[in-house]
Amino acid sequence: MQLCHYYLPGLGPRIGRIVADRVVDLTASQNPRFSTLTAFLQASIDTPAAAMVEDIGLPDLPAIAYTELDSAPTPGTPHLLPPVDRQEVWAAGVTYAWSREARVREAQSKEVYVRVYEADRPELFFKSLAEKVVGPHTWIGIRGDSTWDVPEPELALLLNPQMQIVGYTAGNDVSSRSIEGENPLYLPQAKIYRHSCALGPVITLADGGVDGSALAVHLTIRRGGEIAFEGESSTAHMNRRLDELAGYLGRHNACPYGAVLLTGTGIVPGDDFTLQDGGRVAVEIENVGVLVNTVRTLSE
Repeated sequence: MQLCHYYLPGLGPRIGRIVADRVVDLTASQNPRFSTLTAFLQASIDTPAAAMVEDIGLPDLPAIAYTELDSAPTPGTPHLLPPVDRQEVWAAGVTYAWSREARVREAQSKEVYVRVYEADRPELFFKSLAEKVVGPHTWIGIRGDSTWDVPEPELALLLNPQMQIVGYTAGNDVSSRSIEGENPLYLPQAKIYRHSCALGPVITLADGGVDGSALAVHLTIRRGGEIAFEGESSTAHMNRRLDELAGYLGRHNACPYGAVLLTGTGIVPGDDFTLQDGGRVAVEIENVGVLVNTVRTLSE
């Protein structure tokens, strides 16, 4: 079962259920659980998400074709929004062996990445406020003061305030490897800046029969219509359990609106690859969807 967060001119953000090629407007039901994404996540503490959706009668609700939403956003047209409204976005690092090896190669202080991969406690870091997240068909940014930039395709967990996994979406944790590699203390600058976090296009509910621990992940980067890089992995290769990562995020940390947790990447382009202005990045996750963004260099 899939939902999406989308915008209708004159009505604002909506929560919709995807049925075949249509999006049924659950917010139009006036059920308070679907008034906002935050309300939905808070309600899922007591009632399973899929059961809440099933309780809503669909035939009487307005609907829109999914294809009308799946395009570049403008204020005057319906479009998909990133699946956040008030949620903080966090990220886990070094959860795949390939990610550990890549960060060891880039880093001057190499031992920290080996140690965190093998430690009981995972690496968790803040990635973005909700208002800074970008959705499908808009642009992701690369820093003008960086020389080595990569996308990081990741399964993202949509969590309720109890850190229970409500759903999955695709994420792109855009990063500057040159800045992070210079000094681990530069991690926030390498990870947190304008247009560095993309999420979408939809939410696949976790209690709808999809196993998030065994999903194929595919990354395609194009330049001028040609494939510049392509790679694939699976969440089955992670060194951490998804509920373990969510549990650590909730330790001594309150997220009253819920949260999004990026779970790390198993696909890292070669050391001779960097993102370039005008590129196109597609992150595809099995049973979730394809998150597509263009690339733009930030000048200031």
